[in-house]
Amino acid sequence: MKNKIIIFSLSILSIISCKKKEENQQMGPKEVPVVEVQEKNVTGYLSFPTSIQGRVNNDVRAKIQGYITQVLVDEGQYVTKGQPLFRLETNMLNESADAARAGIGAAQSGVSAAKANVNAAKASVNAAQVEVNKLIPLVQKNIISSVQLETAKANLARAQAQLSQAIAAQQQASANVSQASANYKGVQENINYSIIRAPISGVVGRLPLKVGSLVGPTDQVPLTTVSDTSEVFAYFSMNEKEYLDFLEDSVGATVPEKLRNMPMVDLELANGSKYPEKGRIEAVTGQIDSQTGTIQFRVSFPNATKLLSNGNSGTIKLPKQYDQALVVPESSTYEQQGLVYVYKVEKDTAQNVLIRVTDRVNNMVVVKSGVAKGDKIVAQGVEALKPGTAVKSKPVSFDEIVNAIKPIF
Repeated sequence: MKNKIIIFSLSILSIISCKKKEENQQMGPKEVPVVEVQEKNVTGYLSFPTSIQGRVNNDVRAKIQGYITQVLVDEGQYVTKGQPLFRLETNMLNESADAARAGIGAAQSGVSAAKANVNAAKASVNAAQVEVNKLIPLVQKNIISSVQLETAKANLARAQAQLSQAIAAQQQASANVSQASANYKGVQENINYSIIRAPISGVVGRLPLKVGSLVGPTDQVPLTTVSDTSEVFAYFSMNEKEYLDFLEDSVGATVPEKLRNMPMVDLELANGSKYPEKGRIEAVTGQIDSQTGTIQFRVSFPNATKLLSNGNSGTIKLPKQYDQALVVPESSTYEQQGLVYVYKVEKDTAQNVLIRVTDRVNNMVVVKSGVAKGDKIVAQGVEALKPGTAVKSKPVSFDEIVNAIKPIF
């Protein structure tokens, strides 16, 4: 029994000794990959959601009321200025045009009759004037009495009055012709308005109304929209702080000068792909919207391939250049309570250091303060470390660490 107890005790002591040896081995310095803080010229991007519109967007509306009899185009079709898009029924208009045309004929007949009356009245005036002229010397020589002359003068006055009336009637008849012609022209214009044409060259939008729909000039919903998308405008907004930072960082004395000096911007499409053409910031609204606290920018993009259409969305990528900026790998940082830290290696010990972040670019963190160029920091695996951990440095390539970082979706 004593021998068994001795053997058991020796076994326990052996196990304890092995565990102590393992613990002593584990307590040795932890090997960690280490890189040096570097200075690099990097380009970051400020991202802003954007909505895209055609250079010109014209709502198409009916100028007269009527039923759609034909829809001559399809959604997404390219049309040229003046091309027919819709036809409205014109039966009533055609009847009105016939009536107006008949009115012109009647008025012109009235003009002819009035001209004949004027000519007859002129002849009567001339005859009465001849009679008066003949009687005047006879009265002066007392050959006839003055009563005959006065009668002739009265006849002349009556003829002149009839001539004035005939002339007035002729003028009224001419006015009637003008009015009838205007009526006909108005009806004809309405007939022309029954063919609704494209106001500009561009792409036809949605067609919410079909054949048989009653439309008119007061409708809230347009028949369609024609958009000129040979060039598109992308609109995005900055808040007040971003706008003030933009003004401070941009080169130039005035806002227009700053805009001219701005670099070209990129457009990221809704599917994450990059639009092949670059855009230029052309304009900014003159004041901050009091309701949203933002100010709006407009960027123009060429669109020769018609890849972009009215209503597209995306993200504007505004480049921001950092010259000789302090950078560390993204994988060397960790966050705690909203603060960002790295592990700095000094005397084979890893100590956490608070850093201030300016930007994050291409798997690198642009550092404002907290570390200096040449400082050695842990490149990876920082989540397994604690402040004061003894480490054994394993130098690794900065670029290899950065390029090895894969995005997590």
